[in-house]
This record gives sequence, structure tokens and C-alpha cells, in this order.
Amino acid sequence: MELYILSGETSGGVCLNCRHNTAGRHCHYCKEGYYRDVSKPITHRKACKACDCHPVGSSGLTCNQTNGQCPCKDGVTGTTCNRCAKGYFQSRSTVAPCIKVFKTDKSKHDSKTDKCGKCPASRKRLNLKKYCKRDYAIQADIISRETVGDWVRFGIHVRHVFKAGPIKLRTGPQSLWISQAEVSCSCPKLRLKHSYLILGEKF
Repeated sequence: MELYILSGETSGGVCLNCRHNTAGRHCHYCKEGYYRDVSKPITHRKACKACDCHPVGSSGLTCNQTNGQCPCKDGVTGTTCNRCAKGYFQSRSTVAPCIKVFKTDKSKHDSKTDKCGKCPASRKRLNLKKYCKRDYAIQADIISRETVGDWVRFGIHVRHVFKAGPIKLRTGPQSLWISQAEVSCSCPKLRLKHSYLILGEKF
């Protein structure tokens, strides 16, 4: 009776046991965990489609009811949050499934006249000028190495982030990409199970 009065004495009915994953007073929208397929009437059995948000890549299982977009974690993309965004690399972490790809500083030399050139990596004492010119500065352990095409991916464990700049860096597992040419010139020379202070620039 209360609903009937509030509706201006036109209707007081409430639908029960909504079908096909619908909800609402008149079963007129999709229930939580589903989104509307606007190409079909709400009475159609496939009018509400499951969000299917990726259990690792998404930060929740409820998607946008208009376009089905799931809430993705940092560095993850796709409607269901099922792949890494450009500039990110897949990790084995459920907390941060996609981690930022960054590379070390490298020299700009002519490979035709000097194959290796002068290595920008230095064992000299760090000074303030060099520190300020770089986008990031971290202390990391080298834990793995893998060749991917013309690049070598070093799996690193970041112990400390001294400077992050525009790059989102966190402690924990990350990937460090260095060109095959630089690695072949031992520039920089990175050894497994060793710890390094790494300064570099973003893409």
C-alpha cells in the first residue's frame, strides 16, 4: 500500500524472482556481476552478460553495467583486465600482476665506428649532479636473466627506491630490460645474486 501511495496511486507492484540475472523493482536492470547487452530487450534471456572479471588482474568482480569494463589493477588493461598494458610486463605476483618495464641509461654512440663505445655505467662514486639527471635510482638484487629477441630481461628484486620520478616503482619483484648489444659489451656488467645501485631513465 505504501508503494501504491508513493507512486501517485498508479502502481504498487514489485516483481519477485527476477529471471535471467535481472534485478530491481520491475526486473528492469542487470544484477551485480552482470552488465546490459543493449542490443537485446531486458526480457531477453541473454540481455544480461556476466562481467567475467579476471580474478587476478581486476580489483573487483563488479563491472560497469553499461560497457562491462572491469576495475583493473595498476598496469593491467582489457575489458576483463586480462592482459598487461603497454610498458608493463607480466609478473608472478597476484598483488601486482603487471609490473613496469624500465631500462638502464645507455650511451648514444655510432655502432658503425665503435661497436661498444664508452660504457655509461660507472663504478665511480655517485655525485649529486648524476643523481639529479636520472629519472630513477634503486638498489636491487639480480635474481634471473632471460633473452627476449634483441633484449635481455633481468629479473630483479628492488630493495630500496631512492628516487622514482615519473615511474611507478615499488620494492619487490620488477623487470630490468637492457639491449642485447649493451649486454654483449658488458655494459653494464650485471651478475646474478649480486646487489647494485641502478640509475636510469624512463622510455
